[in-house]
Amino acid sequence: MTKHDEYESPLAHRYASREIKRIFSPRERASTWRKLWLWLAEAERELGLTQITDKALEGLRSNLLVSDEAFQVIAEEERIRRHDVMSHIFTLEKDAPDAAGIIHIGATSCYGTCLSHDFKVSARESLLSVSAVTDNADLIFMRDALRLILPKLAKVIHNLSTFALKFKGLPTLAFTHYQAAQPISLGRRAAQWAQDLAMDLEDIEYVLAGLKFRGAQGTTGSQASFMEIFHGDTAKIDRLNEILCEKAGFEACYDISTQTYTRKVDLRIANALSAFGASAVRIATDIRHLAHDKVLDEPHEATQTGSSAMAFKSNPMRSERICSLGRKLSNISTNFSSTFSSQWLERTLDDSAIRRIDIPEMFLLTDALLILLDDVTNGIVVFPAMIRSQLEEELPFMATENIIMKLVHKGVSRQDAHERIRVLSRQTVETMKTNGTKNDLIERIKKDDFFKPIWDDLDGMLDPKLFIGRSAEIVEKYCGSSGPLTGKLEKYKDYIDSTATATLAV
Repeated sequence: MTKHDEYESPLAHRYASREIKRIFSPRERASTWRKLWLWLAEAERELGLTQITDKALEGLRSNLLVSDEAFQVIAEEERIRRHDVMSHIFTLEKDAPDAAGIIHIGATSCYGTCLSHDFKVSARESLLSVSAVTDNADLIFMRDALRLILPKLAKVIHNLSTFALKFKGLPTLAFTHYQAAQPISLGRRAAQWAQDLAMDLEDIEYVLAGLKFRGAQGTTGSQASFMEIFHGDTAKIDRLNEILCEKAGFEACYDISTQTYTRKVDLRIANALSAFGASAVRIATDIRHLAHDKVLDEPHEATQTGSSAMAFKSNPMRSERICSLGRKLSNISTNFSSTFSSQWLERTLDDSAIRRIDIPEMFLLTDALLILLDDVTNGIVVFPAMIRSQLEEELPFMATENIIMKLVHKGVSRQDAHERIRVLSRQTVETMKTNGTKNDLIERIKKDDFFKPIWDDLDGMLDPKLFIGRSAEIVEKYCGSSGPLTGKLEKYKDYIDSTATATLAV
């Protein structure tokens, strides 16, 4: 049997980057657990727990990376014990026998449970709980994943900002209700996309800045077991968590924890990432509509096949994939909301299996979307002639308000002018729809003596740039060198300048 004979997640296999997959890999997870057990032992030793010897610490330090052989032992232990953290602890005891008596002292599985065979520790002393190791590890993984995706998101925003500035003055037809509306510039539309993503950047930065550690809190968050270990010295317990935060790279622990950190943390992160998923779908849907109108397109390889049957087709495959993956991501926060609200009192285990799936998946989805968005936004192809052609089909209607005002200035009744324009416009639309002809409203106006006072002005009133208002200025104010968007991206400048456009695996 090979890998081709077993199911493999397309999200990992086809779409996400190696960097994000490494963060959530089994080896990274297991090795991080071992780091957490080492950090706990080092901190407890520093605070006077003399049972933790130099030899024990060295045994832990020498076995931080979980080997392939160790994974085989772990799998066999879990089949016996039906407890993943315990299987890892038993395996680590075999790899580092000198540390067998001190692994996981005072921890639950959210940090770990002492298995000591030689060093007798009471059940209450085994206080970091399974959640202590798993939860602290999950917080590390999510922090690292957030740090990975933020610069990627900044680069996509930068791509759109550059595009917006380039086309800030190019008039294009706007749409409301997906019907032709007052023109804007193509750059103004891209600036709106950039602003939506900038809001996502702010939200993700916010949840990252507020992320804390669980630390060593005990089986239900009361720290009672550590009170026993440190003989009631509360200052040592506080210092223990300070040391653990320093080692893990967090500023502080959450003030309140139960057997786990509150699943509200997961929900806050999921909400931010889900919102980004919605933005991705929104942008890609616009691109798909505009590709249909042939005014712009996503990048295509020369050998890319659009359809197995219709050889002429060139489909917006990347944008469609963005919509597909984004739909999944934008709805994943529902799972986290249910998991949070379904927790009973100090903890129930029905959060475990779903979090194993959902936490990695929401980050892999985000990463995959950013790869696609970077590729698309850095290679959008614009067709100005098609944009002008589309605009000219509707521009006579857009000019009617200005025509009415010009007639009023010539002394014509506004109501009379409005009614005459209404009649000719309806005739034009009827002919266009019935006969498939082009918009000839201006020609009709030029043949109607009612409009003779402004005949000489008509051609000059049809310059598309007269209808886009302050679009170019708006783009410059937002995306320009002194605009707020540039300021938001400043911290990511080195990454943006040094990173090539993402390459799709498929």
